[in-house]
This record gives sequence, structure tokens and C-alpha cells, in this order.
Amino acid sequence: MVLSAGAGLRMRPLTEHTPKPLLKAGGRCLIEYHLENLKHAGIKNVIINTSYCAEQFVEKLGNGTEYDLNIRYSHEADKPLETGGGILKALPLIESDSFVVVSADVWTDFRFDTLKIPKNSLGILVLVNNPDHHLKGDFLLIDGMVRTLDDSNSQVGLTYSGISMLRKSLFRTEHGEVFPLRTVFHEFIDQGVLAGRHYEGQWQDIGTPDRLDQLDFQLRHTSHE
Repeated sequence: MVLSAGAGLRMRPLTEHTPKPLLKAGGRCLIEYHLENLKHAGIKNVIINTSYCAEQFVEKLGNGTEYDLNIRYSHEADKPLETGGGILKALPLIESDSFVVVSADVWTDFRFDTLKIPKNSLGILVLVNNPDHHLKGDFLLIDGMVRTLDDSNSQVGLTYSGISMLRKSLFRTEHGEVFPLRTVFHEFIDQGVLAGRHYEGQWQDIGTPDRLDQLDFQLRHTSHE
């Protein structure tokens, strides 16, 4: 599942008429890099949740034939359900018990076919080194398990990459209709059933126009080497 329903307010004015996942870097839309990586990982079925400018996703990506994928859409009307609520709504479209989740607004060379939920866990989160705009991080990683980062002291953790593999059983209607994914994470971190992995390859959070420009420059420079 590729999370794509946000309005991309921090990317204005670029997102005034275009959803953030369809903004381009290196001549391709951000979401297309994920689709290519998912295909190379042997994943065939992809769910994309949409809200803002939803029709543009269908116009650009269609049913996925061009990418050798089967793409289906989970539309959230005009009010996004946040990351957790969006996944909960899309669960009927997901056939397998476990599934990959990736945020459309990150860029990475992470190989999705290397992601596997360990025994006795309900999910695994990919954590990365903290970027300059998020120096404290999100979670601790201790003996392969994700632990809560205590904001009240000087602990420094790792940053959640926006990439994970999760089991359906993590999502329940008790969470409500609109809720962030971190609500689910914290509940099950406390139960000790969320594993983690530290990835030190290429990863960028494309959250501002400047970061998009930097990625565009990087990809165009790399492609001409």
C-alpha cells in the first residue's frame, strides 16, 4: 500500500493543483519510483489511497498496466483519514495477511523484497538515520525491536522511514475512522511485538520544495554520470 492521500500543504505552491506524490524529480513522479521498486521486488498488487486531486492518480497511473502492476485505489473523499485510518479503510482490498506500506513522499533505494516480519512479531518498521530536520528521531531500536523514545530526556533514536511491513491484525475499528499510523505503532510497541530494522542506504523525506529540488538535482546528475 502506497500512502498518497495527503494534501501536501508544506509543498505549496507546487501542490496547489497537483498531489505531492505526482510531483516530479529526475523526470519522474515521486510515486513512480516506488512502483518501480515494488515491481522489482516481485510485488504485483498495489493499493493507493487517495483524497486530494484523486482523479489525477487514475489519469496518470491507470490500473498499473504500464508498470506491470495491478493498481487499485481506496478513495477517502475530501477528508483524508490519516495514515492509520487510510490503511484500515483499504484492508478489504488487501488479500494477504501481511503487506508492505510505504509513504509516497519519501524517496529511497530500499529493496522491498528484503523486508520480512520476524517470528512472534506483528510488523517490522524500517528506521533510518535522523535527517537534519528531525535530529531526535522517532523510536529506539533495541535488540531488533522498536521501543518508545522518551521525549522527556536526551535520548536520541532513529527516524521512521515511512516503510514497513504490517499484519492486518494491527488495525481495528476501535481506533476510530480517522487516526495516524503512530497510534497503532505505540500501542503495539508497548506490547513488544513490533520489530525494527536500521537501513543506512539512500533515503530522503521529500517534505518541502527545497528538498524536492535537491532530489531532482541529485537524480539528474546521477543519470548523466
